[in-house]
Amino acid sequence: MAPGTGPGPGTGGAAVRVLVAEDQKAVRAGLVLILRSAPDIEVVGEAGDGEAAVRMARELRPDLVLMDVQMPVMDGVEATRRVVAEGLADVLVLTTFDLDAYVFGALRAGAAGFLLKNTEARDLIEAVRTVARGEGLIAPAVTRRLIAEFAAPRPGRPARGGARAGAAPDPGVLAPLTRREREVLSCLGEGLSNAEVAVRLDMAEATVKTHVSRVLGKLGLRSRVQAAVLARELGV
Repeated sequence: MAPGTGPGPGTGGAAVRVLVAEDQKAVRAGLVLILRSAPDIEVVGEAGDGEAAVRMARELRPDLVLMDVQMPVMDGVEATRRVVAEGLADVLVLTTFDLDAYVFGALRAGAAGFLLKNTEARDLIEAVRTVARGEGLIAPAVTRRLIAEFAAPRPGRPARGGARAGAAPDPGVLAPLTRREREVLSCLGEGLSNAEVAVRLDMAEATVKTHVSRVLGKLGLRSRVQAAVLARELGV
């Protein structure tokens, strides 16, 4: 959990503190308006470029940064990498599917979730709540499409993953996982939420969250999305 993160919505905790990073003023204003309509979400700052987003994340320590990928001075991918590396907040990336390089870069940078820029207001609010709960995999249709896009090798494009760019991941990385943890990883690869994993594997949701944390720790991953892509790449 990033510094400043409270118990989150649905647990009787404080409101989710959000920093909005978007260079287009009209779009940013719309996002802020939507988020402020939710009683359990507090917009603590606005940034017009990636550099400002990182600086403000350091100063404000929000729970979550809503990050556009295409911004001046510093793009959202680099900003995401810095925010995540410093443990400042979770990052929810605003994206479109015609920007493959940006999306994949943000995934590798440790983004906790991805959201289409034309999403409905209610879905934006729910996505923020979902990431704040530690779910990471938001909007199943979006996430599964992302996983399918970046996990499956195509002619002329090398498989992604592993220790270096373009290298296929080594199945040996899964050796530290228990049988149950592998089952959880497989569910993540399908884009399932904690609640869905709990039903699938017949275990308490709190236990699922513990297993997910252990999987990420053992595999050296920063987010559930990264784990999901790895699962698909390895055919778990």
